[in-house]
Amino acid sequence: MTETTGRIRLLFSSCLKDEILDLEKLPQAGSERHYYRIHSPGRQYIATYGTNLKENETFLYFSDHFNKKGLVTPKVFCINPERDIYIQEDLGDISLLDKLEGSGFTEEVYALYRKSLEELARLQVIGHEGLNYRKCLTNSVFGKQAIMADLLYFKYYFLDALRRPYDKQKLIDDFEALSNYLSHTEYKFFMFRDFQGRNIILGKDNSIHFIDYQGGMKGAPQYDVASLLWQARANLPEEWKQRLLEDYICAFEEQVGETVDRDTFRSQYNGYVLIRLLQVLGAYGFRGLFERKAHFLTSIPLALQNLKTFFHSQSIGIAVPEFKKVLELCISDEVIREYTPLQATAETPLVVTINSFSYKKGIPADQSENGGGFVFDMRGILNPGRIEEYKKQSGLDKPVKDFLEQQTRMPELLNSVFNIIDISVEDYIRRDFGSLMVNFGCTGGQHRSVYAAEALARHLRNKFKVKLILQHTNKENWVK
Repeated sequence: MTETTGRIRLLFSSCLKDEILDLEKLPQAGSERHYYRIHSPGRQYIATYGTNLKENETFLYFSDHFNKKGLVTPKVFCINPERDIYIQEDLGDISLLDKLEGSGFTEEVYALYRKSLEELARLQVIGHEGLNYRKCLTNSVFGKQAIMADLLYFKYYFLDALRRPYDKQKLIDDFEALSNYLSHTEYKFFMFRDFQGRNIILGKDNSIHFIDYQGGMKGAPQYDVASLLWQARANLPEEWKQRLLEDYICAFEEQVGETVDRDTFRSQYNGYVLIRLLQVLGAYGFRGLFERKAHFLTSIPLALQNLKTFFHSQSIGIAVPEFKKVLELCISDEVIREYTPLQATAETPLVVTINSFSYKKGIPADQSENGGGFVFDMRGILNPGRIEEYKKQSGLDKPVKDFLEQQTRMPELLNSVFNIIDISVEDYIRRDFGSLMVNFGCTGGQHRSVYAAEALARHLRNKFKVKLILQHTNKENWVK
């Protein structure tokens, strides 16, 4: 039992007075928070562990405020004295995005999007009433400063990575003009900040629930609508976007009790669509181009296509000539091709064999006709096998994975490995080569090499869709 799970069990037993049948560690998403599903005789709960206490406090304050107003956010049942663990309602596993990807563009899914926007309008307006914005995680208002921050995030983590020329001062001037225009939005209520399909959970009766709103602040309601309707992964049809925007405006008018100027509302909505698309590109650039995470790398072409669709169909109502040039550069066929990874098809002959091995047993032989490939020595990474609680575990076990990711330089080493392997895989796919072998070795072939082999397999599967053979050659000798 790890220290964290032990503390969760102690909190649960002292607060909810119930038995824990099972404690399941859930996959970690983009944040540093860790989630556990608690199975008890009568129901399930979610335990959250996070070391960012300010973030915890913001989430807990927002949740308490919203629940008192009957909004569709999870109930929090107990919090430990250190404020780094809390136990909340388990809303389920199915997100609105999951439903869309499983069912497609059906009328049922459209109704769920419309219902989500209706609940969003309630959250924005009713949740705004009496909310203490000084409790916000960062800025209390999404105004000019926050808009500029999103634009600069795009500039530094995506645009500058293109290494294409542009007039930097003119672009900053256009950023200033656009942020001034958008910061004078007529309506300002609670802004979710990351309102997208993954943060909308569907109950068993298709009820709507919202999660991950701790980044919220006071701001323009159009921003959240833009975030949902223009989510790259969802790729909603243009006709849906238009209809859902009108549905939202009707719901918003009902909540504020007045008619809005729809032309102005739509114009500012378009501006926030652009801001959101660029903020997402900046995030994908940071996570993909700098942190080398395959999921984000493969999302960049989707985000660029999304931006291209917007650029050719909408107007933001303000002249920003250098900004327009930069956007034209980003959505050019050349740039989109550059960030669209070459992917294998069913006819692609390449098979990548990935082995973990123990140096005590020797490097696996390559039986293919041409031989070659790569061997990476993982012994420069701190060995979990020397730590008592990990000796009988392997690189397949979550505690070992967490140790290697959080307490060693494994992520840094693997980023370099990915860069090297990607060059060969792209070339081999293009030239119809049939075989590539990659070996990861460590002392016992149980912890570091196993983790690295699994990580590379996941990276190549996500990025290139290539056929893989993954083998842990020393498994029969693992310490048990």
